[in-house]
Amino acid sequence: MHTVFRIGEVRKIDKKSPLYEVELKLTSDDDQQLRQLTDRIREESSGSTGWYRMGQLLLKIDQFNKAEELYMALLEQASDDSDRAHIYHQLGWVKRNQGQYKEAASFYEMSLKIKRKTLPENHPSLANTYHNIGQVYNNMGDYSKAYEFYEKAVKIREEDLPPNHRNLASSYNNIGAVYNDMGNYSKALKFYEKAHKIYEKALPPNHPSLATSCNNIGGVYKNIGDYSKALEFYEKAHKIKEKALPPNHPELAISYLNFAGCYERMGDYAAALKALRNAFQIQQQAFQEGNLAFASTYSWFGRVYRSMKDYPKALDNFEKCLSIRHKALPEKHPNRAITYSNIGDVHRLMGCYEKALAFHQKTLNIQENVQCNPLECATTYINLGETYREMKDYSKALTYFEKGLEIRENKLSKNHPDLAVVYHNMAKLYLATRKYSIAMKNIQQAVEIAQEKLPSTHPHLLEYKETFEKIRKKM
Repeated sequence: MHTVFRIGEVRKIDKKSPLYEVELKLTSDDDQQLRQLTDRIREESSGSTGWYRMGQLLLKIDQFNKAEELYMALLEQASDDSDRAHIYHQLGWVKRNQGQYKEAASFYEMSLKIKRKTLPENHPSLANTYHNIGQVYNNMGDYSKAYEFYEKAVKIREEDLPPNHRNLASSYNNIGAVYNDMGNYSKALKFYEKAHKIYEKALPPNHPSLATSCNNIGGVYKNIGDYSKALEFYEKAHKIKEKALPPNHPELAISYLNFAGCYERMGDYAAALKALRNAFQIQQQAFQEGNLAFASTYSWFGRVYRSMKDYPKALDNFEKCLSIRHKALPEKHPNRAITYSNIGDVHRLMGCYEKALAFHQKTLNIQENVQCNPLECATTYINLGETYREMKDYSKALTYFEKGLEIRENKLSKNHPDLAVVYHNMAKLYLATRKYSIAMKNIQQAVEIAQEKLPSTHPHLLEYKETFEKIRKKM
């Protein structure tokens, strides 16, 4: 087993020194858990030559810049199309993980073009390339194109692989991701769970892919408003990652972002900020400034500060997020639209209504012209409704509230907290227009959902109760 240690206690030698004392325990040859993990690493870093195995290992440990240097050098030395196809494919993998999606698609398509000259249409190697091209389109926000390539991959893999093969699980996972991004959470959960069952059978219990699978399922539960269930899966994922990965691995940052998302929705803003700072600290060690990974972190910081009513900090973080996404994502990417919407909402909260409307219009210019998650459109409509309500343009406000409500009622469960937000907004509108009975009906719906789904101290529930009292006094 060579020289492999388990890390025990880590102690700082003294307060002034940056040195630490680390307690190491030598593993034995019969350490079953280590043997399973070593066998799996050996399998996953396979390749026909030592250099190919080195490249595969660099990709697995997220050393993408070093992997790119290696593969570019190998490309110059490639002697036939088979080698070139393989190297182009690996460079596509590198570029995707660097957030350079157009370059990734270009490399994958060069690999695919070479392979299709000599391989039958149902060859397993084509499935891998289709799968990876699908991932790039999904990252670019082109969900229909992503689904098209994922379907090609899964059809080949279902014919070629045994039912419990991890590559089949990977295909199911990615189809689940497309459905999740499109707001079809029931189908997303179905495919994520199919993948998870395979991973549980095919992988050792401390494998990072099992953690990713738990994260995916947790994400769906968060999206459907079941935050306790989401946290349960996020915690399972985090425990696996802590055992399997070094303490500054980017996957641990993703765990903290997931925790932050749940805590923010549950109204525990202090816990959310703590988790975000942990994520940010890891990302600063793992990535160069401006990496796309920071965009999500800044976005969540913005959301938490907005919920805490610290609007200048919220705006600053949303603008940092937008700066990164402007450079890294296509002009019509759905994530750029989300950022515009968030910035517009903060301008509304700061009373800058014209700026708010301008950013919401930018959002709709993307969302109404590309395929995106309908629930993201709903959020924009509701934000526009709130802007017009505060501007006392109640007819326009009601039009946008109703558009947003229709989407959320079609896509979400009847007791989802996001429905309570719309009912509360509409209650305030009807209160302002003196339609007290309709206002009371809406606020009762908001309070009932919040009492069922949110902690008793959640700021939204307290706000709904205040509005309820205002309406009650008018009746």
